Amino acid sequence: MDRFTALNVFRTVVELGSFAGAARRLRLSPAAVSKNIRELEAHLAVRLINRTTRRMSLTEAGALYHRRIAGILDDLEDADATLGPLQQEPRGLLRVSAPMATSLVALSPAIPQFLERYPEITLDLRLDDRRVNIVEDGFDLAIRGSDRLENSSLIARKLLVLDHVLCCAPAYLERAGPLETPEDLRRHECVQFSLSGHADEWTFHRAGRSVTVPVNGRYKVTSSLAVRDALLAGFGVSMTPRLYVREHLAAGALVPLIPDWTPMDTTLYAIYPSARHVQAKVRAFLDFLVETLSPQAH
Repeated sequence: MDRFTALNVFRTVVELGSFAGAARRLRLSPAAVSKNIRELEAHLAVRLINRTTRRMSLTEAGALYHRRIAGILDDLEDADATLGPLQQEPRGLLRVSAPMATSLVALSPAIPQFLERYPEITLDLRLDDRRVNIVEDGFDLAIRGSDRLENSSLIARKLLVLDHVLCCAPAYLERAGPLETPEDLRRHECVQFSLSGHADEWTFHRAGRSVTVPVNGRYKVTSSLAVRDALLAGFGVSMTPRLYVREHLAAGALVPLIPDWTPMDTTLYAIYPSARHVQAKVRAFLDFLVETLSPQAH
């Protein structure tokens, strides 16, 4: 038994509450995680974890042991980290989860520059608008349009505020008739981004007043870029981040609606596991995100 590995496996299983989650986080097989726990229990001659096919729970001895070893492992990490400023360079595999539309529009064109700057980093960028569990799925960092965290061990760093615009193609407006107030949306074909937390109702602000309007339509889709395509085709009206349609607005292919009402916005955050010493590769990517997604860059 590798004592250090077994202790680290035990701690990770306890803190994630899951053998499978620990396997993903540590990039081990589920069998290897179970084997380390069994060997540690055999070495100590005590059961640490009660486990069934459906759930797991710490024994009294397991809870006591976890409290003691957690501090020891933290001290070892601190000892390693003291050498960081002297010899640590950004390197290794960096796993990032990011929303599809924002990445394609504002981030991915700059990724080659990041990789050229840090030749020792290998980037695994997963583009998906759906929410992932950063810890269980083994990601170093995620970008998402919310500061709601899965648990208190995560840190959120603000990157960019995406202001939205209600818009449509001129051809749609000619066909469907005027849209002059938020309430007029009730009689219009609304294209909905179904992964949004406000897919079925849109909120607008003006002079200290807020109005929330239920919306409905025949097209719901999980991609903001697909929403944009539907708008350009003259299918309907939607509220979408201005960043995704600014060139089409400037060219007149899309027109803004009810400009005296301000739609709600979305804030992008970088989310990453809490640690007293953020890995150099994560810190480098955070700095890159701030540089690339800053308002000045757009």
